[in-house]
Amino acid sequence: MQGKKQYQEKLFTNFHLSERIPQENFYRRLKEILPLQWLYKTTKKYYGSEGQSSIDPVVFFKLMLIGYLENLGSDRRIISTVSMRLDMLFFIGYDIDEPLSRHSTLSRTRQLYGEDVFKDFFRKVLSLRIDKKMVAGKRQAMDSAYVQANASMEVYKERKY
Repeated sequence: MQGKKQYQEKLFTNFHLSERIPQENFYRRLKEILPLQWLYKTTKKYYGSEGQSSIDPVVFFKLMLIGYLENLGSDRRIISTVSMRLDMLFFIGYDIDEPLSRHSTLSRTRQLYGEDVFKDFFRKVLSLRIDKKMVAGKRQAMDSAYVQANASMEVYKERKY
């Protein structure tokens, strides 16, 4: 007899992201070895003591790291990709039903911190990865491709009008 799957959303579920993400998953391993608590002290000077709470600096930098690692070219793509990937939600510490920040929040926060905070962040992340032997530095790679130009050499000859 042929089976037919009937989908109906459950009102209540018993679901834990930690049980669904494999132990060898890249973002799970990165979460375990990447202590980012130092970011609170580094970014404290950018915030006042009153007003609405901002995006957590650790979450913000994890989102920026995901954008870099996944080659996501815009804040919109970062938010939409993370919202669909369970391992990324687990990495940033969000649950499946927890709404992510808007993409404009990422843009404003990036402008708030400036270049020096980002350089410091990426230096520390790189040093942590070297310490955990995730990066050895024994090889170099270049990302390039030979592509024949689609141009006519006639364009470069002097014309007489």
